[in-house]
Amino acid sequence: MIADLVRNDLSRHSQAGTLRTERLCAVESYPTVHQMVSTISARLAPGASRAAAVLAAFPPGSMTGAPKISTMEILRRLEGGSRGPYAGAAGYFGSDGSCDLSVLIRTAVLRRDPGSESASFHLGVGGAITSDSVAEREWDEVLVKARGVLGALGASFPER
Repeated sequence: MIADLVRNDLSRHSQAGTLRTERLCAVESYPTVHQMVSTISARLAPGASRAAAVLAAFPPGSMTGAPKISTMEILRRLEGGSRGPYAGAAGYFGSDGSCDLSVLIRTAVLRRDPGSESASFHLGVGGAITSDSVAEREWDEVLVKARGVLGALGASFPER
């Protein structure tokens, strides 16, 4: 379903017949996490804007659910503001028209406090809450997801 959401988002700006699923649910293993990865590609339609295609694709449906636009508005209200780079994109636009982007998850953002010598960092982690979710298991998932980044920074998760 998540790959279908990406295919839908990209199809709105792609040249007919060029949308491809190159990898579907491949598992990439790293020291602290196993990540399921799909790769969807398309050729931009003539006259279409690369920025508009990226705007349509990010944040991905896997981070927001569907319907995406109304869900993002609800999340902004519930979370008290923008998610910043969390669930956004990092990558490049090539001078040859190519583009390669990845979703930003488990990314620490360092912020210098205005008018102060101190700084703080924010780490966005979470899980998909559904009607069958068990709060304690969801919390455990957040802890597991945060462990790798926090460990690399020599930090630990704050006590509840």
